[in-house]
Formats: sequence, structure tokens, C-alpha cells
Amino acid sequence: MSIKSPIEAVQQVAEPMSARASVGTWCELFKARLTTLVLLTTAVGYWFANHESALGSGFWLALVGTGLLAAGAAALNQYWERASDALMQRTASRPIPSGAIEPALALAVGVVLSMVGMLELTFLINPLTGLLGMLTLASYVFVYTPLKRRTTLNTLVGAVPGALPPLMGWTAATGEFGTGGWVLFTILFFWQLPHFMAIAWLYREDYARAGFRMLPVEDETGLRTGATAVRHTVALIAFSLAPVALGLAGRWYAAFAVVGGIAFLGCAIVFASHLSRQSARRLFFASILYLPMILGALVADKAKQVTPLATRQTVMASRQRVPFEQASISTPSASSSSPESRTKKPRFEFLNTTP
Repeated sequence: MSIKSPIEAVQQVAEPMSARASVGTWCELFKARLTTLVLLTTAVGYWFANHESALGSGFWLALVGTGLLAAGAAALNQYWERASDALMQRTASRPIPSGAIEPALALAVGVVLSMVGMLELTFLINPLTGLLGMLTLASYVFVYTPLKRRTTLNTLVGAVPGALPPLMGWTAATGEFGTGGWVLFTILFFWQLPHFMAIAWLYREDYARAGFRMLPVEDETGLRTGATAVRHTVALIAFSLAPVALGLAGRWYAAFAVVGGIAFLGCAIVFASHLSRQSARRLFFASILYLPMILGALVADKAKQVTPLATRQTVMASRQRVPFEQASISTPSASSSSPESRTKKPRFEFLNTTP
């Protein structure tokens, strides 16, 4: 029996893997859609904290580190749940249970990406953002994932790592916690509950088959599931208006928050009343539309407030320079038309800067 070198052993594993694992397969392992949402909310948090450097190197480094961390966490989550994924119809085709990617390779890639992401956030951004990234990874992979088999409260716990990315964006921009970052965290936290109630109701048979203790699985009547969706949507509307109350956003954002929140709440109430697959799908799509709309309105309103402020500062600065510019000009006033007045030196009011 011949002994293969480590390089030959790696090549033997990598060749069939490269043939089966396409770009789409890796995107699925990294949960590309979820990772994109993480990057979007991180970008909003950074912009909301410091719009002036939103396109600087710190912004892109924060997105790269967060993206690596999110992709690694997704790979580790799928490695942990590979046996359960094989039992559910909607996840049986994922890369690990389908055999497109070996579990050991997924584990190795997940560990490497997570470590690189945390190190990048810690040393190239700041230690606080790196600490939040570590907390996000730990709570998602090592707390939320195993709790799915133990208690229906797993959804509430899982909403924490899902809400941390915008706070990470805030700390990446400022290096410290701030009111705006916690407001974004709260909005993301409460948004996830009705969003996931709709998903869990649609796939409750799958979750039951895999042994996951989701609320819709154990709530046979659906009353608690519907009430949870409505209750957290009401809380979401209240906290979505916090930026207005705190002076972080204006009336345009307030209008979007109220209209979007009422529409979202209407879908939640219909879901709680009917508990049908159609109403669950409607609530799911409403949640998908609501989040980018509310975050987009917040960013747009922030930009709208920044421009007039910059304009006012420029105007005030120019007004304050007027007396000193006039000091170098010896033009007589309109009232000094007599010969006597022309013999006098012009007078200037240096202290009067009122327009």
C-alpha cells in the first residue's frame, strides 16, 4: 500500500470537489442572500453614524470583514446542521447534505473565513467591532443553532445575532456605542420575529421532521404564532419611530415608517386571523419589502438633512468673512456724496455680522 503525501491527499479530495462545487454551490454554503442582508444593514449602520466617510477605506474594510464573518458563520451553521438539513425538503439540496461539498471542507472554510473576518475587524477597524463580530458568531453558531432542538425561545435568541450587524457598522464608523446604533439594532431585532414566524409556519412540517422546536411546530392552533407576529410588529412600528423622537431623522422618514409599518401590521393581522399558507407568504413578502424600504428611507432622510446643514454652514462662514473683505475696499457709502463726507475715512462695522 503506497503512502500519499499530504499534497497528493489534498489534490485527491479537491479535484472531485471542484468538479461538483460550482460558484452557486459555494454561494449557497455561504448563504449569499442572508450575507447580502448582513452587509446591507452593516452599511446602513456605518452611513448613519458617519456619512462623511461612508465611501472611505474604513467603510469597505468593515464590509469585507463583516462579509467574511457572515459567510464563515453560515458555513459553520450548515456543517452543524448537516444531518437535520438532509431530513428537510427545502434544505436537502444544500451543498453538504447533497454531497457537493464535503463536511470537513465546509468546516475548514467556515473556521478560516470566521477567523480572518474577526481579525480584520479587530485590527483594521477597531477592537469593539471585532468583539461584536465575535459575539455575533458565537451567539449564532454556538447558542442559537443548538437551541433550535431544545426550546421554542430559540427564535428570540437568534434575533440577537441577526440584529448586531448595523450596530457593528456604527461602531466601525465611530469606535464606540451610540444611540443611533442601538436604534438600528432594535429595529432589526423586532423585524425578525414576524419575518420568521411566516417562514416557520410555511415549513412547520419540515421543521418537525428535523426535530426543531419552532413555535409553529408546537403551537397546533397557531394562536401563539399569530399573536407573536402581531405583537412584535406593533413593537417594530414603535421603535421605528425612535429616530424621529431622538432627532436622528425627519418627517420624510416618519411618513415612510408610519405607512410601511401600518401595511406590515395589516399583513400580520391577516396572518394571525387566517393562519393559511397564503397569508404566511403575504407576511413573508411584506417583511422582505419593509426592511429595505425603511432602511432606505432612513438613509435618504439622513442625506437630505446633511445637505442643507452643509449649505447653511458655508453661507454663515461666507457672511462672517464679509466685514474683513470689505476692510480692504475703500469704497465710500451712498450717503457720503458731499465733499465733506468724501474727505473723511470710510467707517466699517466690524462687529455687525447680522444679515
